Amino acid sequence: MTVSTSRGPATRTGLYLDEFDVGQAWVTQARTITDADLVNFAGLSGDFNPLHMDEEFARRTQFGGRIFHGPGVFAVAIGLESRLGIKDETAIAFLGMTWNLIRPVAIGDTIHVLQTVAEVRPSRSKPDRGVVTFDVLVKNQRDETCHEGQWFVMFRRAASS
Repeated sequence: MTVSTSRGPATRTGLYLDEFDVGQAWVTQARTITDADLVNFAGLSGDFNPLHMDEEFARRTQFGGRIFHGPGVFAVAIGLESRLGIKDETAIAFLGMTWNLIRPVAIGDTIHVLQTVAEVRPSRSKPDRGVVTFDVLVKNQRDETCHEGQWFVMFRRAASS
């Protein structure tokens, strides 16, 4: 497996379907989850469950304290992945996903994404596009997998394809 890291802003350029190879992988930059992230996501989503909002309640749970919302982790993972630039101007649509929450992400955890190409499938009916399946792992600062799944993204093919 070849692993690339985030590209800087000056070199961002999307990849066409034909430029993806099974096994190709990227590691994103990391991001520390803050109390502000949790509070802002609660306000955005309307999910004020005490597991996220009440430290005294959450301390008495198996988690030992407040945890970040699972969908919030997914949202941050999407943001981290977008900074790679591989979809810039070449992705047509995010088609769907499978997603599993393996372990919680707490305030103060630092997460990053490992994304690997699992499948590249040109469209049979529309030759100008196809779908890339990515295996996605969200890992914390201890390299533990917190979330995992697959993302299905439609990409343009290069004009010469």
